[in-house]
Amino acid sequence: MRALVFEGELKYRKDYPIPSPFNDEALIRVVAAGVCATDLEIIKGYMGFKGVLGHEFVGIVEECGDKGLIGRRVVGEINIPCGTCQFCGDGLGNHCPQRGVLGISNKDGAFAQYLTLPASNLHLLTDLITDEEAVFVEPTAAAFELLEQVDLSPSKSVCVLGDGRLGILVAQALSLSLTGCRLVAAGRHRDKLSILYNRGINARIGIEGLGREFDLVVDCTGSASGLSDALKVVKPRGTVVLKTTVAERHAFDLNQAVIDEVTVVGSRCGPFKPAIQALQDRAIDVRPLVSKVFPLEDGIEAIRYASKKGVLKVILRIGG
Repeated sequence: MRALVFEGELKYRKDYPIPSPFNDEALIRVVAAGVCATDLEIIKGYMGFKGVLGHEFVGIVEECGDKGLIGRRVVGEINIPCGTCQFCGDGLGNHCPQRGVLGISNKDGAFAQYLTLPASNLHLLTDLITDEEAVFVEPTAAAFELLEQVDLSPSKSVCVLGDGRLGILVAQALSLSLTGCRLVAAGRHRDKLSILYNRGINARIGIEGLGREFDLVVDCTGSASGLSDALKVVKPRGTVVLKTTVAERHAFDLNQAVIDEVTVVGSRCGPFKPAIQALQDRAIDVRPLVSKVFPLEDGIEAIRYASKKGVLKVILRIGG
């Protein structure tokens, strides 16, 4: 099959083997896949992964033990826990030390004609969500995850740092859930911030002049310096949520976090059902985030394009 494979360097191959599903897995023909910041970081060495990249996808089930799924259009959760360890028994399968993660760790991903995932990971889609919108389900779910992790009670003040793909999704997700809270999104690019401004979200260039005035700060910068910036604007005893993963982090002086008794929360994958509903209802609009669509055979060029400053979401069109 055709696939975009990272083997120390990125290669487009026409002879990559089609994966064989295990008993609990489905074979999925990939229709489209999104290029994520994590994919770009893997190419820089993040996670030490080698294989087929890609974890944001929409596809059609071709083989599955659950016959009701065959022929259905699906998206899929990316973590594949072992199901037998203590973490899995405690309901922490996404943190299972033996887990595979689609296109990120121990599991070939979505930049290929086919992938496999457990049937239990799959979520059905309606025709109200286009293929291009569907590739945003996984990152939109990641945006919704922080809503389950932090206190968003009235009177809270919240700042989202970063105007890239994830920052725009997080700001939109927060705007749906905040009641009586002050929400500010801070970034570097007026054109990107205008996406939020047009949806009624307060968006501004940079953090200069903000002061330490926010109960909650969410780092979606994609930058190793994001935590440092977050600590500049969070209140004492406030909370910083880290949504950024990078191949290399700078050394930080965390004395300020200790002195101000700041809570630091990591936030990763999230719930698919509210993400699908929000996209279906257009409560979150991802259409302005699509920068360009490439065919899979131009995948190397697509990755280069996605790495350029100012680019939001690049999508690979893989099948029909």
